[in-house]
Amino acid sequence: MPLQNASIKVTAFIIGGFDTTKRPMAVGGAILVVYVLAIFGNIVNILFIISDKRLHKPMYLLICNLALVDILYTSSASPTMIGVLLAGVKTISYVPCLMQMFAFHLGGVMEMFALAVMAFDRLLAISCPFQYHSYLTNVRTLGLTCVLWIVACCFVSVAPATVLPLPHCYTKLKYTFCDYAAIIRTGCFDPNYYFNMTTVIFFCLSFFTFTFICLSYVRIIIFVKLSSNNDKRKMGSTCLSHLIVVVCYYFPLFIRIVLTRLGVVLTLEERHGLMIGAILGPSLVNPFVYCLRTKEIKYKIFNRLKKIEASQ
Repeated sequence: MPLQNASIKVTAFIIGGFDTTKRPMAVGGAILVVYVLAIFGNIVNILFIISDKRLHKPMYLLICNLALVDILYTSSASPTMIGVLLAGVKTISYVPCLMQMFAFHLGGVMEMFALAVMAFDRLLAISCPFQYHSYLTNVRTLGLTCVLWIVACCFVSVAPATVLPLPHCYTKLKYTFCDYAAIIRTGCFDPNYYFNMTTVIFFCLSFFTFTFICLSYVRIIIFVKLSSNNDKRKMGSTCLSHLIVVVCYYFPLFIRIVLTRLGVVLTLEERHGLMIGAILGPSLVNPFVYCLRTKEIKYKIFNRLKKIEASQ
């Protein structure tokens, strides 16, 4: 239902999500530190995997893809938040705002897809160890990854496609960066239809990917129970890294969903805190989990550090 406010031509948005933040420099500094560590960790993972031909295997290609997704996800929003808090740059042009919205939601959807396909990889590796390399080759892994990126782009393209033709009555965003909800709330219309539409899409994606991951681990657990104790330890070590990453991504996501469904009304500050944690948390945890839990990457890092110490 259209609202009474007259629409205006928007050339830029004002980011007002941090207007009530009491210590913007401290918050901005914390986000900056976490962002730099996340980017550094993910780049290190990618470089180690690319530079070592022994790591050119499906599992490591999927880890590399997850690192790329994390870089996209955290870089879509963090520089804007850091600019607002530390440099006081509160305006963003219309087109870059839409690009940021697309990149942010693409990163979120691809995070789900990446975790789901990694669960599938672990399922094949454990339940079909002898056929694994014939089922999931490097070429098939790269092909599957490309297909997931294309599918994710198709889903996320709904956001700019619905935003572009809509009239705007306000130029100030209530949130901390340009996401779909922030831009829709600047419109001269009832936003419920658009929120309901994207909620259905988001719910379907998160439900099916999480259900697929859970079913994969149910099958893995059944297979592990029939294995020897030594095999159980190897399988548990193999899956633990992925489980930690899954929990880091889906836990804050489900917290927001559960609180909303229980009728808990979050303040803007609480919503922003959950959102920032959901963006930065997985992107920071993922590379360090795989560095410390994956012995090939861990040994490569330690050997590189030993060479540096020896040269000094």
